[in-house]
Amino acid sequence: MKRIITAVLALLIVTSCNGQDVKTHGRASQANNLKSQNMSKSFVIFFSHAGDNYSVGNIEVGNTKIVADYITEIKGADQFEIVTHKYDGMAYMPLIELAKEEANKGELPPYEGTAPDLSQYDTVFIGGPVWWGTYPQVMFTLFKDINLDGKTVIPFTTHEGSGLASCASDVKKSFPKAKVTGEFSIYGHEVRTGKAKVEKWLKSL
Repeated sequence: MKRIITAVLALLIVTSCNGQDVKTHGRASQANNLKSQNMSKSFVIFFSHAGDNYSVGNIEVGNTKIVADYITEIKGADQFEIVTHKYDGMAYMPLIELAKEEANKGELPPYEGTAPDLSQYDTVFIGGPVWWGTYPQVMFTLFKDINLDGKTVIPFTTHEGSGLASCASDVKKSFPKAKVTGEFSIYGHEVRTGKAKVEKWLKSL
């Protein structure tokens, strides 16, 4: 009788342990699934200029930020705004002259904070206004601090007639090992009523 009881107890212990292993494995599977979901998330990097802007006047929120916020909302993306105080309070004409000088000299103005860790993302949107045929120089400062090898990179611009200019090709030069695709541009004066255009573009990707 004692042998039977001992055998039953042993069986119960083994079954309990196996059940615990299954639960642990289940948690591991859930963690792997979550990791996989995170890997498919999108990230938005952008520079946007508030204050005095061509066509829209003095604005509290920059045109590109509005588009970046649309992408963040629609795609459930995370974002990093490239911030520099170099242009704070500048009127439009002095600003574009300074931007022209920076572009001609290839200057790389510093940005605030540290570059984002993009290792968990596979799609990165990059956006900004078009200043003298390309993105503002401060964006290229950040480009040197991030690695987009193997990622899908999607450039977008806000403009008042320049379209994409050379922004997409300059992104390709900056990140030759990334897949640069799906470029998009929108007029700055349209962004506040242009969410549907952004949504249509995102659905086409």
